[in-house]
Amino acid sequence: MRGKGAVVNMKERKKWLIVWICLVAVLLVASILVPGNAKSESIQETMRDAVLHDTGRISFFGLKDVNPGFISAVTVSVFLLLFAACVRIFAIPRFKMRPGKFQMLIEQLVSLFDNMAKTNSPHRNGFLGAYIFGAGVYIFVGTFFELFGVQMQTTAGHMITLPAPLSDVNAAIAMGCMSYLVILSGGVAQNGLRGVGSTLKEFSLPISMSFRLFGALLSGLLVTELVYYYVNLSFVLPVVVAVMFTLLHALIQSYVLTMLVALYYGEVSEVHEKKVSKKAKVEAA
Repeated sequence: MRGKGAVVNMKERKKWLIVWICLVAVLLVASILVPGNAKSESIQETMRDAVLHDTGRISFFGLKDVNPGFISAVTVSVFLLLFAACVRIFAIPRFKMRPGKFQMLIEQLVSLFDNMAKTNSPHRNGFLGAYIFGAGVYIFVGTFFELFGVQMQTTAGHMITLPAPLSDVNAAIAMGCMSYLVILSGGVAQNGLRGVGSTLKEFSLPISMSFRLFGALLSGLLVTELVYYYVNLSFVLPVVVAVMFTLLHALIQSYVLTMLVALYYGEVSEVHEKKVSKKAKVEAA
C-alpha cells in the first residue's frame, strides 16, 4: 500500500511540474509575441523618478507639494490609529476566555513582540514591547500598502501609484533615528550616564537601520519598475513579482528591525553592578 501511495505522489508531483513548466513557457512566449507599449521616458528617467520623485510630487491639501511616500505614511498612520481605536472600543471589551479567531490573532501578535522584548531585555521591557509591536506592525502594513495600488494625481497632472512609506529615504531615516532614540532611552532609564555612553558607542546604528530599510524596500520597487518597463506581458508577471517582493520585504524587514531594536535595547539596559573598592571589601571583612 505504501509503495502504491509513493508512486501516486510521484505522479502527482510530475503532473504539477509539467503544468508549471507549460505555464512558464506560455508566459515567456506571450511576452515575446505581444507587442509592447511605447515608452514615454527612458528607463533611467523612470528609475530616477521612482527614487527622487522629481516629477511625481503630490499637493498635500493645497499646503505644500510633497513626495508620494509622505502621503502613503499619513494614510497608513491614520488607518492604523483608526483600526486600533476600533479594536480597543468594540473588540477588546468582548474578548472571552475561549477566544475566537480574531481574538487569537490579536493575542498571538501581541505575545510575539512581548516575548521578543522579554527574551532580549529581561530587566526593562514594558515600553520596549509596545514600541517594537508598533514599529513591526507599521513596517508590515506600510510595505503591504503598495499592493493596493492606490492612485493619486500629481501636480503635473498624471496619475501615480502610492509607494510604500519606507521606500522614501526620509521615512526610513526617521524610523531608524526613532529606534535609536528608544534604545538610548532604555540605557538612560536603567543606567543613567553609563547607559548614554554604551549607546553612543553604536553611533552607526541609526544609519545602518535607516538604509537597510530604505534599500530593501526600494529594491522591490525598482525591480517591479524594471519588469513593467521591459516585459511586454505587463498584466501578469509584474503582479507575481510585486506580491512576492512585497510579502518577503514586509515580513523580513519587520522582523529584522524589531529584533535589532530589542537586542540593542536589552544590551544597553542591562544592569551594571557597582564595583566595590578593595578598601571597602577589607572593611566589610
